[in-house]
Amino acid sequence: MEKSLSRSNTLPTGDQTLDAVDITEKGLGPVEEDGHASQGQGSKLQKSVTAQDWIGPDDPENPMNWPLWQRVYHTTVPGLFGFAVTFGSSVYTPGYPEVMEQFNVSSTVALLGLSLYVLGLAFGPVLAAPISETKGRRVVYLVSLPLGALFVLGAGFSNSFTSLAITRFFAGFFGSPVLAVGAGTNVDIWQPINRAVATSAFLLAPFLGPALGPAVGGFTAQYKGWRWTQWTILFLMVPIYLYALGMKETYKKIILQQRATRLGIPPPLKTGPSGLAAIKFLITVTLLRPVTMIFTEPIVFFFSLYTAFNFSVIFGFFAAFPIVFEGVYGFDAGFTGLTFLGIGLGCCLGVITAIIADRLWYRKEHRKSHKEGRAGVVAPEHRLYVAMMGSVGLPIGLFWFAWTARADVHWISPVLASIPFAWGNLSIFTAAALYLVDVYGPLNGASALAANGLLRYISGAVFPLFTVQMYERLGIAWATSVLGFLSLLMLPIPWVLFKYGPQVRKKSHYDTIKA
Repeated sequence: MEKSLSRSNTLPTGDQTLDAVDITEKGLGPVEEDGHASQGQGSKLQKSVTAQDWIGPDDPENPMNWPLWQRVYHTTVPGLFGFAVTFGSSVYTPGYPEVMEQFNVSSTVALLGLSLYVLGLAFGPVLAAPISETKGRRVVYLVSLPLGALFVLGAGFSNSFTSLAITRFFAGFFGSPVLAVGAGTNVDIWQPINRAVATSAFLLAPFLGPALGPAVGGFTAQYKGWRWTQWTILFLMVPIYLYALGMKETYKKIILQQRATRLGIPPPLKTGPSGLAAIKFLITVTLLRPVTMIFTEPIVFFFSLYTAFNFSVIFGFFAAFPIVFEGVYGFDAGFTGLTFLGIGLGCCLGVITAIIADRLWYRKEHRKSHKEGRAGVVAPEHRLYVAMMGSVGLPIGLFWFAWTARADVHWISPVLASIPFAWGNLSIFTAAALYLVDVYGPLNGASALAANGLLRYISGAVFPLFTVQMYERLGIAWATSVLGFLSLLMLPIPWVLFKYGPQVRKKSHYDTIKA
């Protein structure tokens, strides 16, 4: 077949998209004056290459049509980035007693190194959204992590606590955009029916990272000192960053812009605000609207409250576990860090549970909706099965931990108690993320998730600051029991939404799914 575009008419794009020659070799003719590349005369179908939208459901540039291995790769990158960034929060905690001694500060002040890092994680979407919207998702991954790594380096070299606190905050702030963009990447490359598996694996990162941080940081702080807890973050970030260099752009808007530039056709029409108005719109979506939704949307408020509490307990355990395992069982810092592996195992079981629930129930409803002519529209409440199961695991784990963490009971018992707690925690969080996006759609769903993340990380930053005092005053049993009673108080949330969710959705101030 005669090629209608020569290579001299294309711009180098690396491996981001097909070049013009590839397109014409697949049966597309020359670029016409109207800015479209028309199909050859002998073709049965009349299609045109346009930058206004995908050329059809099988457009090879659509990330959802990439080979499976490529989509899996692009799912693992944000997961690994998220793991590295959240690992950096908790790996610090085994070294905070040495920080107290070196800088002559109290335990509460020393724990600010944890709290300020987590607070930085809360505001990542504010930085990520404008960049990803204008430059794409790939640039967020490739720019934000090195910036975060520079502040991690600064934290390791800090000679005053003020310097340590400031650099820890900015390490979290500049590292956190990957947590916000990762969910968008999964939306770019996976159809909704397959999204639960990818989402579950991605959401494991913010829980597995903090769980494994103390296991590594414990021995590192014990044998090398607190500064080496910061070096271990860098040792993790560097290979993950090198692994991510093969990423391609996944955001539809940017891919179409690149296509327009390469083929010399009109770029995608701008349907939204531009310039400063666009930045204002993005800040509204990522910060102002999420705060508004917390106070005006019962679904967002209760699920954000629930997941924020559960997440906070994990960060509270960073201060509580040393009290239990060093104070009661005489462990050193290294072996105390290993006790967090129970939380890591529980998180992995939560992912497995979410995937099984998706296969057993949600996909069944999805197939049923197709048979009934509803085009795959499924009531979002079918996402809540795993949350209802997980809500039971939280109080079981907390009360088990509360009343067996004593000298006359083997240390393995409180470690095992952390498994159902972590299992329930991740099960609820996974269900909440899928449910919010299903209820509110992509745009408002992103704001709902931002609200969830904002409340989750702010509360996670605050909790460790009073955990030590709470455990010292109430004792291990009653301090943990208080958390258990709070988890019982919130247990009905997914059950109530499962039953009354449709009625609540009808009263929403935002457009919600009609199912």
